[in-house]
Amino acid sequence: MVDALAGLMPSPQVIVHLDAGRTTIWLAMPVEKTGDRVAFIRPFPDYPSHREMCAPVLACPPRSRSVTPSSPPPTPLWQRLSQANWQHRVVPGLAVIVLMVGLRLLGVWQALEWAALDSFLRWRPAEPTDDRLLIVGITEADIQQVGTYPIPDGVLAALITELQRHEPQVIGLDLFRDLPIQPGSDQLNQLLAESPQLFGIEKVITSTIAPPPALPPERVGFNDFALDDDGFVRRAFLAAFPPPLHPEPERFRFSFPFVLAEAYLAQEDLYLKNGRRRSDNMRFGQAELWRFMPNDGGYDRADATGVQMLINVRSGPTPFAVVSLAAVLAGEVDPDLIRDRVVLIGVTSLGQKDLVNSAAVNTLNPGLVYGVEMHAHITSQILSTVLDDRPLIYVWPDPWEYLWIIAWGAIGMVLVGLMARPAWYLLVVGLVGLGLFATSYVALWLGGWWLPIMPTLIAFTLNGLVLPGFYLYDQTLRSRIAARQRVIEETYDAIHNGPLQSLALLLKQQADLSPTVQGQLADLNQELRTVYNRLQQESLPVEDQLHLGGGKVIDLRDQLHEVLYEVYIATLRRDFPGFASIKFQVVKFEPMPDTRLSADDRRSLCRLLEEMLCNVGKHAIGAKRLTVTCYATDTENIIRVADNGKSSPSPDAPNPETGGRGTQQAQALAHRLGGTYQREFADNGTHCELRWPTQRPRPWWPRSRP
Repeated sequence: MVDALAGLMPSPQVIVHLDAGRTTIWLAMPVEKTGDRVAFIRPFPDYPSHREMCAPVLACPPRSRSVTPSSPPPTPLWQRLSQANWQHRVVPGLAVIVLMVGLRLLGVWQALEWAALDSFLRWRPAEPTDDRLLIVGITEADIQQVGTYPIPDGVLAALITELQRHEPQVIGLDLFRDLPIQPGSDQLNQLLAESPQLFGIEKVITSTIAPPPALPPERVGFNDFALDDDGFVRRAFLAAFPPPLHPEPERFRFSFPFVLAEAYLAQEDLYLKNGRRRSDNMRFGQAELWRFMPNDGGYDRADATGVQMLINVRSGPTPFAVVSLAAVLAGEVDPDLIRDRVVLIGVTSLGQKDLVNSAAVNTLNPGLVYGVEMHAHITSQILSTVLDDRPLIYVWPDPWEYLWIIAWGAIGMVLVGLMARPAWYLLVVGLVGLGLFATSYVALWLGGWWLPIMPTLIAFTLNGLVLPGFYLYDQTLRSRIAARQRVIEETYDAIHNGPLQSLALLLKQQADLSPTVQGQLADLNQELRTVYNRLQQESLPVEDQLHLGGGKVIDLRDQLHEVLYEVYIATLRRDFPGFASIKFQVVKFEPMPDTRLSADDRRSLCRLLEEMLCNVGKHAIGAKRLTVTCYATDTENIIRVADNGKSSPSPDAPNPETGGRGTQQAQALAHRLGGTYQREFADNGTHCELRWPTQRPRPWWPRSRP
């Protein structure tokens, strides 16, 4: 049959297409007037007409582009995740997570974490007033009534005597009495020496102020506060050694709130012991007071001198009952407010400046708390933990905290691949971020767990909102490019179905036209196609372009067999001597798995096919048959080019033993794809073949999708 076709007219060319089991024969005929090697190609009956059948050479067969339905079916979750363009989120997302973790290691988030802790403690619902404590405050009115400050020892002795009449468990005097303040020092010293439930204070950490001389050491506690770098109190001393310059640096001392709580708990037969879960914890019964460490919670290399704990202040506007000195002396205080309680005596006058800074306590003076009131919070915390199972402030080990930050940063990265609609995405991200914030708040409120909130929330927000904004911008830009490409395609189709078809009819009648008109029509045909090529080149991203001879630009994002077919067509247009003698072509281009090929891989495959065909055109002598097949088996992709010509002895012909540069590049490509490349020379022609597996192991690092 082929011989019969070849005899139809002088120098015909027969091209056989093998497409999915169907064999189609094309007949290419030379036209002497135009001087082209092949004027046009007409398919035999029953083969679908082609949009470029009037082209000077064989055009690409109809594309197998998928048509997007107007209402696409919902995509499964796993498929949306697998199809997501991960390199636009994974690399920036991981960078954000590493940055958040690194900044936390450097302590950058410390101040923000402190502020978040203070806010969460302040926002908690009000707790009941602790009925185990009473504060006797020396107000400004009391000072005015007494007429002097410091309050004389005699007034304090009268106050303590009145309190003792109502049988309190413990009395704590939060006033320095290292020096006598007459009148009444003898009465006060007698009470201090003879009252086992009476405790006083000293200062040993920041400076040295001696305790009242009449008090035995076991009934003295130091009232120093552990201050953070911002000057606020969030930690409490339980015990410590004095600094080296103290007169007694070797004696271990307990803090004022601790000795008050210890004396109260002794009435319940609960005594101080070492912790069971951690030996350096303090324990009363089953309750352990967790010792603060330098990097606990949001802290970074804090000063953890002595034994400290985080303060879980009591929430609400009235955590403790407070009465004035004058009210107690006048007998106006209900005895039940005093009986069996821990009574703390201290200054509650702003003018005397016995204040500490704390943003966690709701007070009338924001950020300022009376020293005696803060001691009451610490004492109450110890008692409530031991007797009521009220939670302390707990923190996770460092690995868990960093895992928490990493997990939420990853959640922000994943969410953008799940939500297709921006409005829903913003709503979901907002709700999830609010849930993260609420989870941290509830964990502190109900369980006392201080979770890292600021780096976690910022990592989630950046990965969930900011970076996806850039990603969506990139997607929008790409979709606009794709829309522009579709417009170009549609415009070219309109030109092809209109003017080019008219040109095709005129070119068929070129024997009746003058040479000048024939040339003008040929130029017009070429100009129309050049416009398309130029528009196509401008619309494609640079990384997805493949430039061939004659200004031809190929979109590497098309299916691989289509791209290879266009390379085949464009290469056969080139004026090589080996192409002139070819009379019979067997061409097979079938779909090939290409989802794991990068743009560089696809470009290299195209260049390899071009090199194979160029070698036929340059080095094959007297070749009559050319076979080009690109297809896939169950396990391999195959590109094969074979001719029946004799190898050229020209100086630039490849060495049959080692191969030229093209062969070396082909072997490198085969190695990169995990396949093999072979080139064989024989008396009946040259055979080139590249094989690589259809399933390539996926690298652990993200790669660009073609």
